[in-house]
Amino acid sequence: MLFPSIDFAIFLPIVFLLYWFVFRRLAQQNAFILFASMVFYGWWDWRYLGLVFISAATDYFAAIGMERAGTPGRRRLLLVISLAINLGVLGFFKYFNFFIESFNTAFSLFGQELGLGTLRIVLPVGISFYTFQTLSYTIDVYRGQLKPSCDPVAFGAFILFFPQLVAGPIERASHLLPQFMGARRFDPALARDGLRQMLWGFFKKVVIADNCSIYADMVWNDPSLQYGSGWWVALFAFTFQIYADFSGYSDIAIGSSRLFGFDLKRNFNFPFFSRDVGEFWRRWHISLNTWFRDYLYLPLGGSKGGKWMVARNVAAIFIVSGLWHGAKWTFVAWGAANLLLFLPSILLARHRKFTGPLAPGRLLPSWSDGGHMLSTFVLIALTRIFFRSPTIEVAFHAFREMFSPSVFRAPPGTLPSHWATMIGGAGLLLAVEWVQREQQHGLVLDRVPQRPLRWGIYLTLVAAMVLLAPNNGDSFIYFQF
Repeated sequence: MLFPSIDFAIFLPIVFLLYWFVFRRLAQQNAFILFASMVFYGWWDWRYLGLVFISAATDYFAAIGMERAGTPGRRRLLLVISLAINLGVLGFFKYFNFFIESFNTAFSLFGQELGLGTLRIVLPVGISFYTFQTLSYTIDVYRGQLKPSCDPVAFGAFILFFPQLVAGPIERASHLLPQFMGARRFDPALARDGLRQMLWGFFKKVVIADNCSIYADMVWNDPSLQYGSGWWVALFAFTFQIYADFSGYSDIAIGSSRLFGFDLKRNFNFPFFSRDVGEFWRRWHISLNTWFRDYLYLPLGGSKGGKWMVARNVAAIFIVSGLWHGAKWTFVAWGAANLLLFLPSILLARHRKFTGPLAPGRLLPSWSDGGHMLSTFVLIALTRIFFRSPTIEVAFHAFREMFSPSVFRAPPGTLPSHWATMIGGAGLLLAVEWVQREQQHGLVLDRVPQRPLRWGIYLTLVAAMVLLAPNNGDSFIYFQF
C-alpha cells in the first residue's frame, strides 16, 4: 500500500479509530497493529507475507534459544542459523540473478560460455529493511545487550509495524520493542506534530520528488540524445528527487507512528547543509548508516589498528552499502565513488571536523560554510550518476557529456510550468529546511502562535499537492531496495 494513495487515506483513519477507541488494552492494541500491518503489506502481494514471518519466527526462536543455551558454542550456532536463514532469503531474492549474470559475463571474457540460466524473481518490497531490523535484534541478544522477547505478538508487531515496514527507518529492538511492551496513551500534542510531519513528507514526495522525476526520467530514458547541459539538470533533479522521496517517506512513517503513540528514529537531518562528506553521511539515512557502523564497521575493528585496516573497514562499509541498495554493478560503483570521497578525511582524522551546529543564531551561513556546503552537494550529486544509471556505460557516457562542449547548449526542456514547479519546489525545500535546521523536521510550527497563519500554511501545502501533483504516480524509490 502506498502512502500517497486513496487506499492509505482510508486505511489510516480506520486503524487509528479502532486502535484508540475499540482496542484499549495493550495486548489487543498489539494484536491489532500486527493485523493492520499484515493488511498493509499484503495489499501489495499477500504471498510475500510468508517471508516476513519466516524472518520474524527465525529470530524470535533463535533469541529465546540463545537465552536458554548452556554453552557459548550453542549460542553461536543459533546466531549462525539466524544469519544463514535471513541472509539466505535476502540473497536469493535480491542477488541470485545478479551473481549468475556476473559469472556468465566473467567467463565469456575468457571465451567460455557458461550459459547459466536466471530465474524470474520478483523482489519483495522492503526485504532489505525488515531483514536488517530483525537481524539487529538477534545480534544484540547474542551480544548480551538485549533480553529476548517472550511475547510473539508484540515481537511480530515490532517487525511488521506498518509505518516503517517497507522503507524504514530501520529500528533497533532496544528502541522500538520496549514501546510495544508498555502501555501507550494518546498524546494530542504528539499527534499534531505527527500530522504536521506527515504533511511535510507528503508535500516533498508529491510536489517535489514526483515533478523532479519527470525530468530525470526523460534524460535517463534516452541517454544517447542528451547534451551535457541536460545531464546537469537531470542530475540535480534526481538529487532533489531522491532526497525528497526518501526523506518524505521517513517523515510520513515517523509522523504516522506518532498517531499511535510510538517514537521512531530520525532518519534524515537536513543533509543538504553538510559541510563535508563525513557530515553528509552522518545526516543521510541515519538508521542504515548507524546499522553498518554497529554491525559491520566496529566488529571489523573500526578505527583501531593501522591506516590500512581502517581503509579496509571503511571500504567494506561503502561496498556493502552499494550492494545493499541494489544488485547491479552501478550500485557498487556508487559505493566506490563515495569511498573515494570519504576515505581521505577518515585517514587524516578529519571526518568529524564539522559536528557543531550550523550557523547558530545567524540568518545566513558564512561564506566559508556556504562554499563547503555547495562543494559537498555537488560532489555527492556527481556520485548519483552511478546510482541512477542502468549500466556503467550509461554512467560514463553521462560524465563525458557533462564535461564536454555540449554543456553550453540549451538543455532539453519541458513546459514552463514544470520548470517553475521543479525550481520553485527545490528552492522552497532548501529555504524551509534551512530555517528549521535545528528542528526535527521541516514543519515544526511551535514558533508560530497565530492559528490562522498555521492553518494558512497547511492549506497552502494541501492546495499545492492538489494542483501540482503530476500524473506519473511514482512509488517511493526505496521500495525497490
